[in-house]
Amino acid sequence: MRTQNLKFLGVLAGALMALSLPASSAELIGDAEKGEIIFRQCSGCHEVGRGAQNRIGPELNRIFGRRAAAEKDGFYYSKGLQRMGADGLVWEFETLDAYLENPKALVTGTRMNFRGMKKPQDRADVLAYLRQFSDMPQNIPESSPTARAPEVELSPEVFALVGDPEYGEYLGSECQTCHQVNGDNAGIPSIVGWPEEDFVIAMHAYKRKIRPHPVMQMMAGRLTEEEIAALAAYFKGLQ
Repeated sequence: MRTQNLKFLGVLAGALMALSLPASSAELIGDAEKGEIIFRQCSGCHEVGRGAQNRIGPELNRIFGRRAAAEKDGFYYSKGLQRMGADGLVWEFETLDAYLENPKALVTGTRMNFRGMKKPQDRADVLAYLRQFSDMPQNIPESSPTARAPEVELSPEVFALVGDPEYGEYLGSECQTCHQVNGDNAGIPSIVGWPEEDFVIAMHAYKRKIRPHPVMQMMAGRLTEEEIAALAAYFKGLQ
């Protein structure tokens, strides 16, 4: 019995030591390769890796150790995240894990429209993947950023269209029956501050019935390319 107790205490001590060590390698958290695959469901909003940029959500290089809503290349954070950051919320494994499990439970008023990742192992694997881009920022892999795959292939001419924000405001009155211009997202995604390219891609995806939402398919189906560009310019300019 004494031998068994000693073995148990040894295993317990090892486990506690592993928990107390800084997450200097992805293996201490989860499986980074599996996490890269799971991260694809996040890639509609977030990029990570060499050349990653802010999109609908902020880019996630060096996310570990970053204060919530820290000023980063002009990204506009929700008031909820700004408040939590001011209160001292720092993104570490425990806080990121809680946020991935249920964003709105951790941060009231967050604009992150994600129902949550319920499986602890999935969250651990995603965090292991993201940890690789925080341990040694100077050695971030020189590969294309993990980004959203374009839902629709659009010509450069479509992206080159310069939208008229005033015309977009006129057109956007119909959008505002559902989408709030103050950024609230009670059950309906906020489109305030969306990057224009993301907005254009999303609307064309609805227009071509790639995105499955009958109301949005109907609304987008009535819009011309110039009108989509105008709406994109208007909502991008809102704060």
